[in-house]
Amino acid sequence: MRIVFMGTPDFAVPTLAEIVGSGHEVVAAYTRAPAAGGRRGLERVPSPVHRTAERFGIPVLHPASLRGDEAAAVFAAHEADVAVVVAYGRILPPAILALPALGCLNLHASLLPRWRGAAPIQRAIMAGDLHTGVAVMRMEEGLDTGPVGLTERVAIGPDMTAGELHDRLMSIGADLMGRALAALERGALNFTPQPTEGVTYAAKIEKSETRIDWSRPAQAVHDHIRGLSPFPGAWFERDGSRVKVLRSTLAAGSGRPGEVLDGLRIACGEGAVQLVEVQKAGSRAMPASDYLRGNAPSDGEVLA
Repeated sequence: MRIVFMGTPDFAVPTLAEIVGSGHEVVAAYTRAPAAGGRRGLERVPSPVHRTAERFGIPVLHPASLRGDEAAAVFAAHEADVAVVVAYGRILPPAILALPALGCLNLHASLLPRWRGAAPIQRAIMAGDLHTGVAVMRMEEGLDTGPVGLTERVAIGPDMTAGELHDRLMSIGADLMGRALAALERGALNFTPQPTEGVTYAAKIEKSETRIDWSRPAQAVHDHIRGLSPFPGAWFERDGSRVKVLRSTLAAGSGRPGEVLDGLRIACGEGAVQLVEVQKAGSRAMPASDYLRGNAPSDGEVLA
């Protein structure tokens, strides 16, 4: 099939590779324009999808907008059978959605209708979900509201971080999209409308919600930490500087919220958490044992 691929981050790269490896003709890759980066931010750094598309010899486009007659004309000229969208970062207007003969398929990192929106991986862990998955959906005008063709369910381990879940879903999602396209090509991909019950929204992570609230129960604190690891990172403040927490486990103990019980075992509103991996501002991530060598808090100290 002739396919237009639309994606930007690392999460989208395995799906693009899967499509190319399956023998489809990717006629164009739409992605974010190169952004400032590199040393001192003076270089323009292409997105992971941009770099991958160039390696495959796929023409790359990064329009500032998909709205308007000109954008629609450019898209129509691809004569695509289907568009595949994976974390592209732009809304597709109705004029674009209507152009591919077989529609636009989106790979979404949740079991829809749970966690529609921008941050489904982080929100699933932060909410304490025991499972999530990936879904291939036919796109329509609403936010992740389209009918679903295929899903794959994935368990969320008790200490799994958002980074680990991201990588797991990234791989599974690529295979799922490959199977969806094969079924679509032979006319065997059937779509089911999403149920109206169980809808939740995965809002973008705001900086204001990254600080650890030790007054919450230990399970909620642990889920908050792993749901924001490795980026943007949950943090506390000590000696006037931030310390990110990248890994934690549940622990026994009780005390005032934020109280250091011993080492980096910290009391919460209910129960306690053991901090396993941390990162001081301007430093590399390190095991808690390394942090304690030069920064050990006193028992009874209360973390902010």
